[in-house]
Amino acid sequence: MTMLTARRFLPSMSLLAAFEAAARTGSVTAASRELDLTQSAVSRQIKALEAQLGVALFVRERQSIRLTLAGQGYAREIHEALRRISTASLNLRANPHGGTLNLAILPTFGARWLAPRLKGFLGAHPGVSVNFVSRLSPFDFRLDSVDAAIHFGHPHWPGAELTFLMSETIAPACSPAFLAAHAPRCAADFLNLPLLHLTSRPDGWERWLAANGVPDATVHGMLFDQFAAATQAAVAGLGIALLPTFLIAEELQRGDLVLAGAEMRGGAEAYYLAVPLERVTFPPLIAFRAWIAGEAARPVG
Repeated sequence: MTMLTARRFLPSMSLLAAFEAAARTGSVTAASRELDLTQSAVSRQIKALEAQLGVALFVRERQSIRLTLAGQGYAREIHEALRRISTASLNLRANPHGGTLNLAILPTFGARWLAPRLKGFLGAHPGVSVNFVSRLSPFDFRLDSVDAAIHFGHPHWPGAELTFLMSETIAPACSPAFLAAHAPRCAADFLNLPLLHLTSRPDGWERWLAANGVPDATVHGMLFDQFAAATQAAVAGLGIALLPTFLIAEELQRGDLVLAGAEMRGGAEAYYLAVPLERVTFPPLIAFRAWIAGEAARPVG
């Protein structure tokens, strides 16, 4: 389809704004107040959109409206499209020279490792601004307004090019008081202690126990969806958490946590920067990818 042909099916922004507001609020009256238009103007714009599309988007019932089945699907798409346009405009206004990077991060990695180092990148590239959004699992870049993402796992992300950043070392960690009270002497002793689990790594403890001579173990305990919560639970003495040592360096240095068992390499999974294929030539992203890969390669300490 050529661009000229595609424009025949591209409604004006005023028509889309009227439809989106009415669909979101469920009311022509509310939409007219939000858009500072008369009710009749909003109604005319919605009817014009329906005429252009050749599809009924609303069912009119006396003084109320409700979306048709087709209208429901269209409303979701238009709401997301307008949100992305708004975000792009806001980013451009915040950085009129361009160069805004929207980066999806793993929350604890972003807070503990990336954010403290980011000043170096921004200082070297003063025309670039970086925005963070949290994502705990891979997503479809085509449906999200981000330029790149921090990924932990195997080197696979459909539609993206991956740059290796680092592997990790994991180890059981707990509060000093907890370790003094329970004093596990071998890996098998962990089976009788409260273990803290991460939902993103459901087999973490089984793998650690197997690597330390306790195969086929069945473990139970509290579940956490983020490292930060599991770390705080361990600091509070609720149990032993299996954590990447580089993410708890501050707690270990302060003595809030101590290692309670052997360290273990994290296996085949690692941290990567995932970049959608259509963004690999974006200049600020080229600079960021080179910078973060260099930072990740620096020796610890």
